[in-house]
Amino acid sequence: MKIKDNTRTAAAALQAISGIVDRIGDKTLGQLEKDGIFVFPDLIEDAEDITKDEIVLQKVDNCYRSSNVMGFIGLGSERLVIESRFSVGQQDYFFQYLLEKVLDLPNILSLNTAANQENRVFDWFVFLFPYYLKTAMRKGAYKTYIRHEYNNSNVRGVIDIARHVRQNSPFIGRVAYSQREFSYDNDLMELVRHTIEYIKSQPYGNHLLRQVKDQVDLVVSITGNYGYQNRNKIIIKNEDNPVRHAYFREYRTLQRLCLMILRHEKHQIGSGPEHFHGILFDGAWLWEEYINTLIGSDFDHPMNKGHKDAQELFSTDIRQQGLIYPDFLSKGSQNVTIADAKYKPVENIHNKDYLQVLAYMLRFDAKHGFYLYPERNTDEIGSLNLTLNSGSTYAHNVHPRNDIEVTKLGLKIPCPTDITYRYEDFKKDMSRAEREFLGQLVPNSVI
Repeated sequence: MKIKDNTRTAAAALQAISGIVDRIGDKTLGQLEKDGIFVFPDLIEDAEDITKDEIVLQKVDNCYRSSNVMGFIGLGSERLVIESRFSVGQQDYFFQYLLEKVLDLPNILSLNTAANQENRVFDWFVFLFPYYLKTAMRKGAYKTYIRHEYNNSNVRGVIDIARHVRQNSPFIGRVAYSQREFSYDNDLMELVRHTIEYIKSQPYGNHLLRQVKDQVDLVVSITGNYGYQNRNKIIIKNEDNPVRHAYFREYRTLQRLCLMILRHEKHQIGSGPEHFHGILFDGAWLWEEYINTLIGSDFDHPMNKGHKDAQELFSTDIRQQGLIYPDFLSKGSQNVTIADAKYKPVENIHNKDYLQVLAYMLRFDAKHGFYLYPERNTDEIGSLNLTLNSGSTYAHNVHPRNDIEVTKLGLKIPCPTDITYRYEDFKKDMSRAEREFLGQLVPNSVI
């Protein structure tokens, strides 16, 4: 069953996947994550556009309403694919394009056969591994205390009496003891190493890991105790000891991903009548990060989801008062431009959206703001310029200002109708649309 994000579907139309509907209907993302659904990015605590209380499929009268989430969910033999509402045709090329541009995921939408559908979500897990490995290892290799056992004459830890009697009778000068040491070669890094070795064994493995060659080389160099025969033991240890320290939260997500990949080796995803699995992506986050790949050279991009590069509204001695995170802020101090990425149709940009961008413009003394949204190339709406009013209806002096303007600028998404249309054709059409889009937003930019 395929549905679109942010749309309503009659309950009767979802009877074919009644098991999935019962499992996810009116459930929050936080609840689904605990059930084993992988939410990307690790935004349950950090995202602004999506929260643990957001419901993926909500019952409204006799319909179910999807949210701002795309992805794949499976239960036994049932499959639910949530596609982008801005795509048409049999394949969701737009969703795939966003994944490729933002996460460097190859085209995996061509997996149409029943056998391949069983592995579709697993392919997503594997292809996400380089992204998460790179993100986690920006903080360096994970280091923690582990206990090593020794049996020699240089005693520097806690003597293990039972092991000493067993191994050193009669006494020949050695003592059995254990010592707690700070080490890179720990259960988590061993888990990452096992995942790397598993991916290497796949046909696409070496090509995929080439993206993170330096990180892979570092993991291999510090996991001297690696042994294939220890894989099940390492999996169990990591299941029992998840990363808890807030500083290493990126490693917690990497740990979850590695466990999902290695468990698949033991039992195929989709096997068993009650096996529940899936992966969900935040559409608004994908769109915003995709826009950043286009205009990042001309605009700064405060990381509202990572709480980085916050801007302050007010001058005060009280910290953290009025922190704001404009999606995009043009570089330089002259003629500042504000841009806000909106994963929604142009007719849904109103009210709160206007107030938000105008507040940003006031703070940075900007005369021009943009709403950047996806637009089907069949809509023929084009950009819309909005001039700010001055005066009030009470004084009968309302008139447009000539110095402050907000523009709704759509990036036209190809909507193919030809059944021979391929993903490569879509990419070429998107490149042309991006050039047109940038020509209006950043006239001097070259893509």
